[in-house]
Amino acid sequence: MRIKCLLAMFGLFLFTQMGAVGAAEPTGAAQCVKCHDAEERPDISKTAHGFSSDKRVPDCISCHGASDDHANNRRQPGAKGRPGPDRMFDKASNTPASQRSEACLTCHTKDAKRALWSGSQHDAADVACSACHVIHNNQDKVRNRATQAEVCYTCHKEQRSQVNKASHHPIPEGKVTCSDCHNVHGSAGPKLVKRDSINDTCYTCHAEKRGPYIRPHDPVTEDCANCHNSHGSNTAGLLKVRAPLLCQECHTTTTHAASTLGSAPGGNPGINAAGIWQGRSCMNCHTQVHGSNNPTTNGFSPKALMR
Repeated sequence: MRIKCLLAMFGLFLFTQMGAVGAAEPTGAAQCVKCHDAEERPDISKTAHGFSSDKRVPDCISCHGASDDHANNRRQPGAKGRPGPDRMFDKASNTPASQRSEACLTCHTKDAKRALWSGSQHDAADVACSACHVIHNNQDKVRNRATQAEVCYTCHKEQRSQVNKASHHPIPEGKVTCSDCHNVHGSAGPKLVKRDSINDTCYTCHAEKRGPYIRPHDPVTEDCANCHNSHGSNTAGLLKVRAPLLCQECHTTTTHAASTLGSAPGGNPGINAAGIWQGRSCMNCHTQVHGSNNPTTNGFSPKALMR
C-alpha cells in the first residue's frame, strides 16, 4: 500500500513538473514567432535563413539582436508605438546602415564576392544589404536574373534610360544582367566592374577584341569606354557619337580624315555648301578599328587598320 502511495505521489510530481515546463514562456527566437508568425513572414522556412537543425543557420536574434523591451513591449517614457529590436532592417529604421550590413557580414564574408565590401561605393553611400535584398522569403528580386536590373534601376535611373535606347546590351531581353559585369559588393576595378579594369571585363564576352595586335588602336587598349557607352546609345554599336565625328575627336579634320569624306565646289572638302558632312563613316574603309595585324606600314598609320 505504501509503495502504491509513493508511486502515485511521484506521478503527480512529474505531472505538475511537465505542466510547469509546458507553461513556461518561450525564449530566444521562439519568442519572436508569437507575434511574427508565418502570415507575416511567409516562406522563411524555404530560405537559407529558415529554422533548421543545422547550427550554422541564423535565427531571428542572430540578425536582429535580443531586445527584451521589444519582446515585452516596454516603452521608454514619452515613446510611442512598440519599441523596435536592437537591429531593424526596414526603411523606417534608425539603425545605421553599417550596423544593418554588419549583421549580414557576420556570415557573408567567407567568399570572394563580398571580400571587398568594406569601403566600396555602396558601403560608402550607406546602402545596407536590406536596401536591395529581401531576407524573409524566397522572392529576392536581386538574385533573380529576370528582375535584378529593376532593383538596380531604383537608384541608377540614368542606366535605365540608356538600356532602352536603340543600341543597347540585351538587358531588357534578359540575356545580360547587371551582375554579369559588376560586382555590387565591392571590386578592385573602377565602377565596381568584376575584373580589374573595364577592358578586361568587356573581354569576358568580347574576346575577339582582346588582341594582341601588331597595330593596336591606342584608345581601344586604354579604355573601351572612350568610344562606347556600355549600357546603351542611339548610335549603332553602342558608340557614344556617330562617325566621323567620333573619330575626329582625336583625328584632325584638316588632313585625310576630312579631305576624303566628300567635296563641294568652292567649299571645304568634306562639307557641302550647307555645312553638312558628306561622308558616312570612317569604318567604311578602316574596318579593323580595334586593331590590325597588317604588317605593310612602318609605324602606326590609319592605313594599318584597313584590313
